[in-house]
Amino acid sequence: MSLTPNPDTRPPQRTIEVHLTGNMERFMWSFDGEKFSEGVEPIRFERNERARVVLINNTMMTHPIHLHGHFFEVVNGHTGSYPRKHTVNVLPGGKVSFDLTADAPGDWAFHCHLLLHMHAGMFRVVTVRPLEGEAARSLSWAYS
Repeated sequence: MSLTPNPDTRPPQRTIEVHLTGNMERFMWSFDGEKFSEGVEPIRFERNERARVVLINNTMMTHPIHLHGHFFEVVNGHTGSYPRKHTVNVLPGGKVSFDLTADAPGDWAFHCHLLLHMHAGMFRVVTVRPLEGEAARSLSWAYS
């Protein structure tokens, strides 16, 4: 439980389900059965979107899943005081949900923190797009 109230208490606007998949005998790891090297599409969020991400571990290994650039609130029944993290362990056959406020524009790494699993394919890019007009303002500043 967080010692302070969560900064964003809006309910999630949508839910994204991500399956942690792999094969220990063949040492193949992926999200949703697709390795990063196969040219997978990024997971996309609008800037400041509130979303619930559900991680479902279809493997027989624990996976510490890490999202760069953001903290998220792990959904555990303590509404309004969820613990804030950037990495969460998903137990074998387990499920973990977290609420994310996509407040950092750009492309961010989303991966298993067991680096052998990440390099074998359990990696995705999370893209947070700027609000309409925000990109134009930053470009005009860059060229002034």
